[in-house]
Amino acid sequence: MKLSVLIPVFNEEDTVESLIRRVAAVGLPLEIIVVDDASTDGSRARLECLDVADLRVIRHPENRGKGAAVRTAIAAATGEALVIQDADLEYFPEDYPALLAPILAGTADVVYGVRDLSNQPLVRRVGNRFLTLATNALFGARLHDMETCYKMMRTEIARSLPLSSDRFEIEPEITVRLIGAGHRIHEVPVRYAPRRVRKLRPWRDGPHALWTLLKFRFQN
Repeated sequence: MKLSVLIPVFNEEDTVESLIRRVAAVGLPLEIIVVDDASTDGSRARLECLDVADLRVIRHPENRGKGAAVRTAIAAATGEALVIQDADLEYFPEDYPALLAPILAGTADVVYGVRDLSNQPLVRRVGNRFLTLATNALFGARLHDMETCYKMMRTEIARSLPLSSDRFEIEPEITVRLIGAGHRIHEVPVRYAPRRVRKLRPWRDGPHALWTLLKFRFQN
C-alpha cells in the first residue's frame, strides 16, 4: 500500500529539509506532497534544493492557511492511504508503520496518533484536552487526542469528506466529518516532542476550534 504524506509548510526553513529526509527514510512505499503556503522565509529555497525521490511541491500563490494546504494535498494524493505531517519536527515519521498497521490488517480505515501531552506548555495542554472532551461530549466519541496532527486514513475516505476549513479549524472539522459519516477512529500512541514556538495561538485558535465543533453539531 502506498502512503501519501501531506505536509503543509509555512515558514519552516529551519526544519522542513530535515523533516522531509526523515519521511523519505521511513522505508515504506510513499509519496511526499508538500504544499508551500506562500512562505516568506527560506522554505521555498530549501524545497527547491531537495533531491528526494517521490517528492512533489505545490505552491499557493498567497497564504491560505493549514486547512487549505491540507485540502490541496488531499486532492493531489495518489496513494491508497494518506497521513498529515507537520513540518516542525514535533512528530516522528518513524511512527508511520504503527499507524498504518491497523489499516493494512483491515481492522481500521482511520487511525489517529495519540500524543502524551504531559510535556506541553500548560495552556496548550489544557486547551487540547478541553477540545477533545468537547468533541466527545458533543458527538458521542471516545477520543483521547482530537487535535493530533497524525490523522491517517484511506485516501478514498479523505476525499469523501466535504472539508471547507482554511486554517487550524481543519483538525476538528476532519474529526466531526469522519464521525458524521460513521467512521470509527482507531487510536495508537505516537511520540511527540512539543516545541515552544508555534504559529498556533491558543487564545485565538482554541475558540475557533470550539466554534467549529459547535457549528457542525448544531447546524441544520
